Amino acid sequence: MKRLVILGGGESGVGTAILGKQKGYTVFVSDKGKIKEKYKKVLEHFGIDWEEEQHTESSILNADLVMKSPGIPDKVAIVKQLKSKGVPVISEIEFASNYTDAKIIGITGSNGKTTTTMLVNHILKNEGLNVGMAGNIGDSYAKMVAENNFDYYVLEISSFQLDGIVNFRPHIAILTNISPDHLDRYEYVYENYIASKFRIAENQTEDDYLIYDADDKDLTDWLSKHPVKSKLLPFSIEKEVVEGAFSLNENIQIITNNETLIMKKDTLALEGKHNLKNSMAASTAAKLIGIRKETIRQSVANFQGAEHRLESVLKIHHVAYINDSKATNVNATYYALESMKSPTVWIVGGVDKGNDYKSLMPLVREKVKAIICLGKDNTKIKEAFGNVVDLVVETFAMDEAVKVAYKIAERGDTVLLSPACASFDLFTNYEDRGQQFKEAVKNL
Repeated sequence: MKRLVILGGGESGVGTAILGKQKGYTVFVSDKGKIKEKYKKVLEHFGIDWEEEQHTESSILNADLVMKSPGIPDKVAIVKQLKSKGVPVISEIEFASNYTDAKIIGITGSNGKTTTTMLVNHILKNEGLNVGMAGNIGDSYAKMVAENNFDYYVLEISSFQLDGIVNFRPHIAILTNISPDHLDRYEYVYENYIASKFRIAENQTEDDYLIYDADDKDLTDWLSKHPVKSKLLPFSIEKEVVEGAFSLNENIQIITNNETLIMKKDTLALEGKHNLKNSMAASTAAKLIGIRKETIRQSVANFQGAEHRLESVLKIHHVAYINDSKATNVNATYYALESMKSPTVWIVGGVDKGNDYKSLMPLVREKVKAIICLGKDNTKIKEAFGNVVDLVVETFAMDEAVKVAYKIAERGDTVLLSPACASFDLFTNYEDRGQQFKEAVKNL
């Protein structure tokens, strides 16, 4: 029996363990940290060996195959040792894809992945297709492959997961956009990060499709220098395209296989330019699969967006409170500020991933009346915007930030939590940060 070792006992690790066991591997799970109780129970239920708070070399280096969780960098000692011994180290999407014949729609990009993934899934479900949604979202993909027999998978895929592929090949790939993010994992070289995202298309053939943002100069430049085999379907809100999707006056036009779908922009459930693009990308993918025009139109009109992504929480005294906790980088916050239609009290801050706030300046000048910093160290934010905004307040807890916002905001204003930073200084993760915001607003 072949030995499968899994590094990381989280959602993707445990899902891979279940599938590996089902496919006849001897499986061992090793986590440098603690494994959550719920995952230990699952591993014990399936009779899978595991260890926590250590990596025992003798139990790992004898692997035939290793699945590494996306959170573990390649430069970790045990990973380097495995690679020097010639043991293949792959990601969950690579492992699981070997055991399904389902058509795969893979979605990556710096921002908009989750919304686009959920929207594609929503359209396919509304058409009555047998579809599973996984990857960075919801249940583990490997666990789904082990337990279901879906005809389609809609996968949200991070660059870290793409770093661990060999043969993984989505029939339809969507690249929403690219902006500098996670550069600490890519030697601080932006090109390395872009290359990583484009791996989504590296195994595609001329029978496959790559849907991408033609307004994103970094993407189009990369494609001109590194052509792919798949059929290119660009989407744009700046220019007309021959095939793909574009915005014309009040409408979106989507052209695939010489067929045109026209939708009115004002029927889309999601607001903002970036969501116009997410809707175009998702609709193009749906059209390629042969979903009826009416289903696509209805689905984009009644879609409820992702939690913690420009999520309306409440209106109190004619002030709207919006939770955009999922904005963990500057580019995501740019989209949020761009879609604000009223004077905005902006809650920002957290763990800064080497942020450059310059791109936000014009929007902050135009729309932001006050800034509430929420982080352990707010120096950079104060330096960036101190001269642009009249009022900058420092806070160190969510309920405090929300109370200050409540005092500052006037009738017709919007209070926006869009941190542009990771959450780990004060919160467990961005979901925890968003939940705390919603709770604090409800307690006003």
